[in-house]
Amino acid sequence: MTFELSVSNVSHAYGATTALDGVSLEVAEGEIVAIIGPSGCGKSTLLGIIGGLIEPTSGAVGVRGELPANSLNPFTFIFQDFALLPWRDVRGNVMLPLEHHRMDKAEKAARVTEALARTGLADFAGALPKQLSGGMRQRVGIARALVVSPAVLLMDEPLSALDAQTRELLMDDFEAIWAREKTTGVYVTHNLDEALRMADRVVVLRRRPGRVREIVSIGIPRDERRKPSARVELARLHETLWALIREEARMADREVVAG
Repeated sequence: MTFELSVSNVSHAYGATTALDGVSLEVAEGEIVAIIGPSGCGKSTLLGIIGGLIEPTSGAVGVRGELPANSLNPFTFIFQDFALLPWRDVRGNVMLPLEHHRMDKAEKAARVTEALARTGLADFAGALPKQLSGGMRQRVGIARALVVSPAVLLMDEPLSALDAQTRELLMDDFEAIWAREKTTGVYVTHNLDEALRMADRVVVLRRRPGRVREIVSIGIPRDERRKPSARVELARLHETLWALIREEARMADREVVAG
């Protein structure tokens, strides 16, 4: 039996400020859903609620069906700022989420070795984070997430701290991993091109309080999106997404400048 992530009528308030209001969406097994919207629409709050870091004011998050047999964690995060322990080498950082699981040392070591190989880090196992580039540090974050075989991968703007060339390389890595692992994921981003390249569907949130404005499906298979034949349709989808958030993005920008 396959599983499905369900977000049902989720709302959340920070004091008198309502960040999310009645958000509902579903993510099928093997699907990547991107969440976009203007600043202040509650994207990261929603991701935190999905992953159990934030208790919603109302509503619920659940998983229907059976989780993959090898999954140790239902949800695992990849963060924007890498969140690595600077005193641990690459292998030690990737080992971290396994330390509270009951399994023998050999199985833990095998999982870490496999995760390093899957992310191209096998030759860097003994390096400290300070010795790595930004892209390599984020690969450590990806390996750390994959080592527990999460049912759902939660990504909070994982490429926004990187330069343009490194973002392209990491998107290549994500595509390869998702094709191989059949990953289920929720991907928060402010970058429309990332959303169009990475996701199967894009959830567009309205500005505060965050509500689902529209859900846009991307009908082009992920492995065909960089082909010349896909350019016209991707350009149309980009304009559709931008039209949905343009005015509220301008309002958010003026609010930031004024502040």
